[in-house]
Amino acid sequence: MPAKASLEGIEQVWSRVWEQNGTYRFDRSVTRDEVYSIDTPPPTVSGALHVGHVFSYTHADAIARFQRMRGKMVFYPMGWDDNGLPTERRVQNYYGVQCDPSLPYDPGYTPPTEPPGRPQPISRRNFVELCRNLTKIDEQAFEALWRHLGLSVDWSLTYATIDDRSRAISQRAFLRNLARGEAYLADAPTLWDVSFRTAVAQAELEDRERQGHYYRLSFTSAAGDTIHVETTRPELLPACVALVAHPDDKRYQHLFGSTAVTPVFRVPVPIKAHPLAQPDKGSGIAMICTFGDLTDVLWWRELALPTRPVMGRDGRLLPEPPPGITNAEAVAAYRTLAGLTAFSAKAKMVELLRASGDLAGDPQPTAQAVKFYEKGDKPLEIVTTRQWYVRNGGRNAQLRAALIRRGRELSWSPRFMRSRYENWVEGLAGDWIISRQRFFGVPIPVWYPLDDSGEPDYERPILPDDAALPVDPSSDTPTGYHDSQRHQPGGFMADPDVMDTWATSSLTPEIAGGWTVDDDLFGRVFPMDLRPQAHEIIRTWLFATMLRSHQEFDRLPWRTALLSGWILDPDRKKMSKSKGNSVVTPMSLLAEYGSDAVRYWAVSGRPGTDTAFDTGQMKIGRRLAIKILNATKFVLRFESPTLRAPHVAHVTEPLDRSMLARLADVVAAATTGFTQYDYTRSLECTEHFFWSFCDDYLELVKERAYGNPDDPAVRSAHAALALALRTLLRLFAPMLPFVTEEAWSWWQEGSVHRASWPARQELVGADGVGDVDGVDRANRIDETNGSDEAVEDLLGLASGVLAAIRRAKSEAQQSMRASVARLTLRGRASDLAAFALVSRDVRAAGVVRDVDTAEADMPLTPEITLQPHPQ
Repeated sequence: MPAKASLEGIEQVWSRVWEQNGTYRFDRSVTRDEVYSIDTPPPTVSGALHVGHVFSYTHADAIARFQRMRGKMVFYPMGWDDNGLPTERRVQNYYGVQCDPSLPYDPGYTPPTEPPGRPQPISRRNFVELCRNLTKIDEQAFEALWRHLGLSVDWSLTYATIDDRSRAISQRAFLRNLARGEAYLADAPTLWDVSFRTAVAQAELEDRERQGHYYRLSFTSAAGDTIHVETTRPELLPACVALVAHPDDKRYQHLFGSTAVTPVFRVPVPIKAHPLAQPDKGSGIAMICTFGDLTDVLWWRELALPTRPVMGRDGRLLPEPPPGITNAEAVAAYRTLAGLTAFSAKAKMVELLRASGDLAGDPQPTAQAVKFYEKGDKPLEIVTTRQWYVRNGGRNAQLRAALIRRGRELSWSPRFMRSRYENWVEGLAGDWIISRQRFFGVPIPVWYPLDDSGEPDYERPILPDDAALPVDPSSDTPTGYHDSQRHQPGGFMADPDVMDTWATSSLTPEIAGGWTVDDDLFGRVFPMDLRPQAHEIIRTWLFATMLRSHQEFDRLPWRTALLSGWILDPDRKKMSKSKGNSVVTPMSLLAEYGSDAVRYWAVSGRPGTDTAFDTGQMKIGRRLAIKILNATKFVLRFESPTLRAPHVAHVTEPLDRSMLARLADVVAAATTGFTQYDYTRSLECTEHFFWSFCDDYLELVKERAYGNPDDPAVRSAHAALALALRTLLRLFAPMLPFVTEEAWSWWQEGSVHRASWPARQELVGADGVGDVDGVDRANRIDETNGSDEAVEDLLGLASGVLAAIRRAKSEAQQSMRASVARLTLRGRASDLAAFALVSRDVRAAGVVRDVDTAEADMPLTPEITLQPHPQ
């Protein structure tokens, strides 16, 4: 035990000791019922860790530590999500390069020492190598921070979503989806990010409010009447394939089944009825374009309309006019739009409409929700592309209902989060697009044969042997072919795409558990016990993992989902990098306040509850940690064998028994809190007791504890102090791992994190002899005719009287060590008898010379007469 207790440097000391001793190492020899397995979120290493990560990962770690102390063998791996778009962007910016798949691989390539003015084009293979190199550096920084925070993961179980095992498992799961008909290739309208030039899934959408205008366009009916259509996207007019109104709208019922002519381009389009049309919006009739939004896609599909694409993958209008625009004047008009961005094309289209007289009135400003890719900065377009899909219930009511049932089998913490899952499933509008037009990711494990003219046959994909996984079709050759046949007539071509990062992350239980590559391990950890995660990715990570497990195993991937809330800034806004209010780095917080203090703040936020970023709370946590060290030093200063091997049988004094009985209730409450995933409740009740223990019990028992160890009353104090300290350190250990390990090491063998979780019986005895109820009732006077509550809580009674004494001294501006000439207690006989059991300790703590008692039909009331100040 050091001469002066300090928190400085304990994170480095104990992190090193835990790793050397294998404190958190998973023992795979145990049976499944002895295991508690956690599907740890793999953070995106290409991004920066922020306080939200510290917040949510601490929650899972507290649960892991509790379960380990409860006797479970905890399977707690860490993964790195290092594939996908965020990593590509980081590599591009870090090295100043850009992937060009047409370039050959350069085995001696070295990136520029300083990013050039323009991105340097490099081959896909060279680009992927840079991605791998940079993610390894990022992973080391992440691991260092997690160790500093005190995450009790088994670092020998670390995986990356782009490593060989992860790629093999991801590709194997995809091929099994394909074999069962759950994965398929299709040409279809696709949400498309024009900046990143990749497809985007429904789960990756984000609505952002943008200012726009309504433009009133004049169509002409077959009878020559003018039909006004209001739209915010006049640039899509050449893609118009129909007008649609509600079937009950009397203004347009006579037009259903007829046609209208588009302004400027004079293309005839049918007038259709559809119940999704909104009679009260604009003029009540809308134009369907291929494609302006998801409603256009729905109408196009349900009304079996033709396709007239105009938007290219680069966000510019295609160079050639779409089908239907044939006359010279219309073609000439389109030529003025070709190659323009959507923004510029809109301005030009408005000019054309004004010139033709087909723009009615002035544009009207409006605010509208526009769909963006969550990582993009330009509105999404909808273009027709060939993509891989996995069926997710968006087009299958039976599968959707099955996934709803799965959600109801899952234990949710907090419970109300289940509704978010169900709302997402019920609102699915289509199957899950899993292919991405990127470079660094898990490749789609498919080739296509080429016919004699060099055209691919997408209906007969070439699949790899299972034993060959993982494969990269862009460099590997399918069985039966030579690489010289790549892109040659009669040969083959690789599928150029990679999987969406969620297509691999949705398999984290399988990857961490070794599905298909380590069946013994997988059988011991799957299905997992806990999935901790943020609530905003219920629609992505949680749902996708549920879907893949349902399809592959027909069961849940885990038993419980623990959802964390958001971190809010002082203005109650979510803290995030995109909002610019997440400027505090986790390592600076850990360095300034200490890891335990930051963890204290984190576990103060209940599951699913948004929590304010509060350094004031961290300061409280730091004071708590220091107080734990000081309280431990106080208890250990007494040279007594009772301290080393305390037992409840040694506790004989009523005050000591009362304290342990109250602590036993805290143990029960803290245990219940953890078993219900309410770690905050466990912290609150433990901390509340601890401060009372320090402020009241230690003061009350101090003088007696300094007595002769041969005195039974002194031995009782020593045993009670040791039992309480040993219990409190274990109760705090899941939340404050460093300070509790430090204090534990001063007097106990082994690690506190491998000690057993405290049980009530340790404090009150198996037969309750240590409980206050076990106090010799002969010492109580007339239990049936007085206040039994005072007897039940002797510590509370003693603390109340001591508080009155302190208050009197404070008001008289006297020292707490000043003498009390007389303490007069009035109250019922039973209360006075209860006080008699603790009178010795109260008198010592309050420096009371004389005590008088008087029976009265009233609650116990102290009157304090202070010793006069010496003149």
